[in-house]
Amino acid sequence: MKSRPTNILPAVPFLLLLFLSPPSPATGAAADASVYQSFLRCLETNTAPEDKISDLVYSPTNRTFNSVLQAYIRNSRLNTSSTPKPSIIITPTKIPHIQAAVLCTKAAGYQLKTRSGGHDYEGLSYVSDSPFFILDMFNFRSIEIDAAAKSGWVQAGATLGELYYRIWQKSNVLGFPAGICPTVGVGGHLSGAGYGNLLRKYGLSTDNVVDAQIVDVNGKLLDRASMGEDLFWAIRGGGGASFGVIIAYKIVLVPVPETVTVFRVEKYLEQNATDMAYQWQLVAPKTTKDLFMRMLLQPVSSKTKASVLAEYLGNADSLVALLGKEFPELGLKKEDCLEMSWIQSVLWWGLDNETNPAVLLSRQPESVNFGKRKSDYVQTPIPKASLEWIWKKMIESGKTGFVFNPYGGAMDEVPATETPFPHRAGNLYKIQYSISWKEAGVEAEKKYLGQIRRIYSYMTPFVSKNPRSAYLNYRDLDIGIVQPASKNSFDEGKVYGGKYFNGNFERLVKVKTAVDPHNFFWNEQSIPVLPSKA
Repeated sequence: MKSRPTNILPAVPFLLLLFLSPPSPATGAAADASVYQSFLRCLETNTAPEDKISDLVYSPTNRTFNSVLQAYIRNSRLNTSSTPKPSIIITPTKIPHIQAAVLCTKAAGYQLKTRSGGHDYEGLSYVSDSPFFILDMFNFRSIEIDAAAKSGWVQAGATLGELYYRIWQKSNVLGFPAGICPTVGVGGHLSGAGYGNLLRKYGLSTDNVVDAQIVDVNGKLLDRASMGEDLFWAIRGGGGASFGVIIAYKIVLVPVPETVTVFRVEKYLEQNATDMAYQWQLVAPKTTKDLFMRMLLQPVSSKTKASVLAEYLGNADSLVALLGKEFPELGLKKEDCLEMSWIQSVLWWGLDNETNPAVLLSRQPESVNFGKRKSDYVQTPIPKASLEWIWKKMIESGKTGFVFNPYGGAMDEVPATETPFPHRAGNLYKIQYSISWKEAGVEAEKKYLGQIRRIYSYMTPFVSKNPRSAYLNYRDLDIGIVQPASKNSFDEGKVYGGKYFNGNFERLVKVKTAVDPHNFFWNEQSIPVLPSKA
């Protein structure tokens, strides 16, 4: 890259001239108004007058506050009248606004939640039981693609759909390995590792990040050279929100053929779905790196349906021949396959029957339901008899479905310590447990959360142990949290930290302690600091 996007150039240094008093025990509208006014004065002191920073700051009394808050909430479970709301929302348009927001929030004594897309499954970027502000990054959506250099800069508030579209505008033989949902924000996706249908060929999203910009706890803008390799390592899979505010990532684009092939094959139990599912475990993680086969298991009207959805970096004839040898239980025929360009495959996975790439620029998901997700890793194939037992438990339990995502390929070739994401060689596949519902109310939530938790419990014998690992981007507060009253608790943090990061957790804690020793950037599942020796 010859240059960075013009609106992510280093900001002009500034001095914090006005500090706030910590929040007082006073409550009610008067206290909220006082916090808002003093925070706004701090921001105005530390930003340019022509920026009109007051237009970018929202309090609950602002008539558009609710619409700004709800615009990027992707889980209705976290958008109820009883859901805790922020005291202030900041919607920066320039880097100095972010620098000022960090310093002024820190001086105010509030928690700062950074939101880039809103798809975090537990709402940690916009919900808290402690007094908090939201720093909403949706204006930071600049993308610059250099097709000749096979690289690009993408800001944290851009969506995956926008990124894919901008790549396609420059080249039909370049892509990027990231998720299938186009409205996911880049900042959270890449900082939590990120993966998609190019996983087995090119690894994780974060494996293809070569530089970054972050505003640290002192309000300084850092790139890879100035932040150092430890922090750069941490924000490529350890979650950016524990360490600062991610501004942008520099990514490496990967080659894709002019023609890729996709297919979807579905079978019910009476159609040998068990044989197909068992064999999938043996083939999907071991086949050519050019093939990614995801398997969905869903309870449907007292039956279980298994669906294999795949993307192959090649043509249909070679794919049918390959799977005819390796996976005859699938019964793939050429008429099951669709040949298309890579950008069309993005639409096929994420937007069903849409054919115009411009729809990737939409920031509104097709629907927003109530939901819960959990995750596991499988290291030995589940026997057929156990699969039959699982089918019965799925049907008995209700609506919970499974998504099996195969590993192998590039995932076996990257050391577990290369990034904070440790789940590499030795894992056959990852399970996402998924449940969604449309009924509002406490009773519905209790029912459906109970269903997915039961299924998760039933799966204990078949998944990784010591620890029972989990994927950071499938946030799950069930596996442990830091209580707000003990936000510096290392002991609480290592419970979930060990599951997300395995042996990399201790290094993450050391990085966190070095760059944010007072734990300003904390949330209910953030990286803790080392315990004080005092």
